[in-house]
Amino acid sequence: MSRWLIVLLLVSANAYASPPDEVERMLAERGLIGQLQELRHDVADRTSDLISTAMGFIGVPYRRGGNSAETGFDCSGFVRVIFDQAKGMVLPRKASEQAAATEVIDKKDLQPGDLVFFNTMRRAFSHVGIYVGDGKFIHAPRSGAQVRVEDMGVAYWARRFNGARRVAANDRETANLAASAR
Repeated sequence: MSRWLIVLLLVSANAYASPPDEVERMLAERGLIGQLQELRHDVADRTSDLISTAMGFIGVPYRRGGNSAETGFDCSGFVRVIFDQAKGMVLPRKASEQAAATEVIDKKDLQPGDLVFFNTMRRAFSHVGIYVGDGKFIHAPRSGAQVRVEDMGVAYWARRFNGARRVAANDRETANLAASAR
């Protein structure tokens, strides 16, 4: 477990038993307020980089098995390239493998940069996109189409929604190992 996670767990445990002013004083004494704010900004910047990178590929054509802007993307190839370029993480190649290598989250907990999965081929996790916020996601939809942003509330996507996943920092080793095993 990372050192930051352990510190956050300890502070949270102490915070639960302490009044809010006490928690703030405790964090200040340990010099953690600045570090926590820096960590929060770092996470926000990385998410912003991920979404910005993804948006830069709007209009790239779909290509089955595609994994580059020059030749086109399929859904999982698009997600894989975005995470590699924006976060240096190599996710598995197939949408179902990406689902297996990441953390399950509830739809209500979606944040920009999370993965959204759909059943578009009569099998679970057959399509993947990246959540961008406000109920929208970016993806490489299908043959003859281009990378675009769509609303998850549209009947087609709402009926086929299959789950949400988060690519957590501790998933980096899992995702990279799963990808390198291919």
